[in-house]
Amino acid sequence: MVEMDEKQARTWGMLCHILAFAGFIIPIVGNIVGPLVVWLLKREEHPFIDEQGKESVNFEITVSICLAIAFGLACVGGVIILPLILPPVVVILWIVFVIIAAIKANAGEHYRYPFSLRLVK
Repeated sequence: MVEMDEKQARTWGMLCHILAFAGFIIPIVGNIVGPLVVWLLKREEHPFIDEQGKESVNFEITVSICLAIAFGLACVGGVIILPLILPPVVVILWIVFVIIAAIKANAGEHYRYPFSLRLVK
């Protein structure tokens, strides 16, 4: 493992979370690709980056699955109001949790997203 100081590790940990906003630029996959690239490139340099990168990638996969289900329900839901409300709620929660995670990672705290599938171990 290459040695890295704590400040750099915190910065890269924060970037693992913030780069999820690449989903605004590249819809559907950008939110996964951003954190995944940072995690794959930097995971061996510091355990904190490895932990936060996995956490971010897992959460982004979970959000993508939730959005697919929400939009699927919106398409088949007809006039039912819940499918129209669900996608924006998922997006708002995604934004809020990513910002919280980035702030916590920058402070050096080990953040775990609530409601996240742990697919990448």
